[in-house]
Amino acid sequence: MRKTVPAPSPDAYVAALDGWRRDLVEHLRAGVRSAGDADEVIKWGHIVYLANGPAMLIRAEDERVLFGFWRGRRLRDIEPRLKPGGKYEMATLDLREGDDLDAAIITNLTREALRLNADLGRPDRP
Repeated sequence: MRKTVPAPSPDAYVAALDGWRRDLVEHLRAGVRSAGDADEVIKWGHIVYLANGPAMLIRAEDERVLFGFWRGRRLRDIEPRLKPGGKYEMATLDLREGDDLDAAIITNLTREALRLNADLGRPDRP
């Protein structure tokens, strides 16, 4: 596995992308930012949104963009394509070139993820 230096900021993360991945990350980011109040940081090498702990992530890879939620298993009624996996109640949406996600769904997912963290506490702590 090659080591890379993480982007110093979310803006720099997006600026390093091109093509469909950049367009998609900008779309997801705009939807998340307009839907609620969360701190946007670079953590674990990608964009993470924090609100009473980690709530969401956006990770651009060579062939896909992941839109993930720490409590994503509880959000599958909003977006059934969310695939459970990993620790906690994680679920991610695997988006490929040509895929789209409606802005209203991004808004609904974001608001519910933030509400769950507010109501239930940090998802990364027992």
